[in-house]
Amino acid sequence: MRNGHNGTAMRGLRFKLLALLVLCAMPIGGSVSLLLTGVSPLPLLAYGVASLLAFGLYRYDKQQAKAGQWRTPEKILHGVELLGGWPGALVAQQMFRHKTRKLSYQLLFWLIVVVHQVVWVDVLFLNMSFIHRLLLQQ
Repeated sequence: MRNGHNGTAMRGLRFKLLALLVLCAMPIGGSVSLLLTGVSPLPLLAYGVASLLAFGLYRYDKQQAKAGQWRTPEKILHGVELLGGWPGALVAQQMFRHKTRKLSYQLLFWLIVVVHQVVWVDVLFLNMSFIHRLLLQQ
């Protein structure tokens, strides 16, 4: 498979696709479950829209970086990731080879991914006990 950057084959494509699939299993499964049980279509919609937005922002930021133009602030990229766009951001990072080497950026990105995983573990397996405890302490 070719990437959108310079036409070269993406390294470790099978592993990266497997990792993406594993990371998206709970968010997609949980979102579909909430949709099918009539609880809410919002999580599925949020992940889809935010991922498309994140992908587009990464693409735009990469083009701007190449052209030496105004860049998308990292707080905007992280904000969209936090709202559910991290899957699109992860795909864009790999396709465009963008924001993959900046350690401070990657640490916050992966923290956002972990937060999403923890929330879904709580929603799917712990009956939202962690979320309820957090809300009750406020």
